[in-house]
Amino acid sequence: MRVLVQEALFDAGAELNAFAKGDTDIGAVVSFTGVTRDVSGGLSRMQIEHYPGMTERALTQICEEAQTRWSLADVLVIHRFGTMEPGDNIMMVATASRHRADAFAAAEFLMDYLKSRAPFWKKEITADGSEWVAAKDSDEDALDRWD
Repeated sequence: MRVLVQEALFDAGAELNAFAKGDTDIGAVVSFTGVTRDVSGGLSRMQIEHYPGMTERALTQICEEAQTRWSLADVLVIHRFGTMEPGDNIMMVATASRHRADAFAAAEFLMDYLKSRAPFWKKEITADGSEWVAAKDSDEDALDRWD
């Protein structure tokens, strides 16, 4: 398991190619990369803040929960903080398992929990000013299926 919280850009392709490399008993690798998007049509940049130490512990706990629920060979979570522009990668999840069902389910679980429970705060910055991004009911509702 690897959890990275970083300011630097990352290359999702390179990370995926290195993930679980040489592990010959896996049958599936599933990945997801979240990208900064301009929902309102005026985003110039997004600022993501976190609490160092607390954030890494929270992400590690989420990954450990996934490893408890599914048979996983490996887990990778990368999440950025700092300033991002539209089109920049924000985060990446990768799971490896002997079977695809576990890899897919664990990746979905991680994405849902990272979206709703990871301690990050996002501020959208436009030409008209800035605004903190509020939590969405739909993100919270997505967690219900994992109870």
